[in-house]
Amino acid sequence: MPLHPQVEGLLTNMAASGLKKIQDMTPEESRATFTPVFASLPPSQQKIAKTEDRSVPTPAGAVKTRIYTPEGKGPFPAMTYFHGGGFVFGNLDTHDGVCRELCGAVGMVVVSVDYRLSPEHKYPDATDDCVAVTRWVAENAGSLDADPARLAVGGDSAGGNLAAVVSQRLRDEKGPKLAAQLLIYPVARADGHKTQSMIDNAEGYFLETASMSYFIGHYLRSPADAQLPGVSPIFAKDFSNLPPALVLTCEFDPLRDEGEDYGKKMQAAGVPVTISRYDGAIHGTWNFFGVLDLGRAMHNEAARWLKEALRG
Repeated sequence: MPLHPQVEGLLTNMAASGLKKIQDMTPEESRATFTPVFASLPPSQQKIAKTEDRSVPTPAGAVKTRIYTPEGKGPFPAMTYFHGGGFVFGNLDTHDGVCRELCGAVGMVVVSVDYRLSPEHKYPDATDDCVAVTRWVAENAGSLDADPARLAVGGDSAGGNLAAVVSQRLRDEKGPKLAAQLLIYPVARADGHKTQSMIDNAEGYFLETASMSYFIGHYLRSPADAQLPGVSPIFAKDFSNLPPALVLTCEFDPLRDEGEDYGKKMQAAGVPVTISRYDGAIHGTWNFFGVLDLGRAMHNEAARWLKEALRG
């Protein structure tokens, strides 16, 4: 299918703004460029009870989080959410709208994780932060008005990678048991393999194949790390007994095929997985739910699926 007209207009505006390609920026430039862009998107219209910024103690030091609590009477289901940004940029503010939307639409506590970024902190620092905060949420569910038996993880792009990795690690490292995983166009492999979507969407659709090489180069300690399941969850030896998953992908996204391939591997291992592709959409559509109809549709599907997966 062709690009959705709204998406085409967004790309035209980006091009007219003179925005440099991601791979042509330093990490500092990417943060200075994209943090205000994402933070300035139209806010979520969901009504929630409160937010609280809190530092969570972990073995590697305190990790900043933002906790979103829905209206109503708990205990609520809960999700630890990991933002996108190629492991290089992104923070609590860039994904504030996304987390508010999930909190209000699903009626769940959302704990957004400000994990350590590369290249200052390479693999496995981000994954360790995300595992530690997820365990903290399970252990402190009572004080969060959350139900530890209905705990999910979620994330977009690099955050989708982290959600998949956390799901595998918690399965293998004695819990806590997760009830669901929301994987939005996840980075499923970092070995440079050129899927068809990497070839077809190599240039011109915001995230480019060269952008991914840039991100992975900053994230890994060495190229050999790309073969580790903690970096490339698609290389896990076992895909069974993982939490039910919703995998959302976009047609004009280099990451489309690897996300769908990861979902299919889980399906083949008996995990309940829904794979949903959004034709006409590009990488980043999830964040633009306030201006793109396809982004709104992605959120609507995620909310419906999570309500069912996390019902008491």
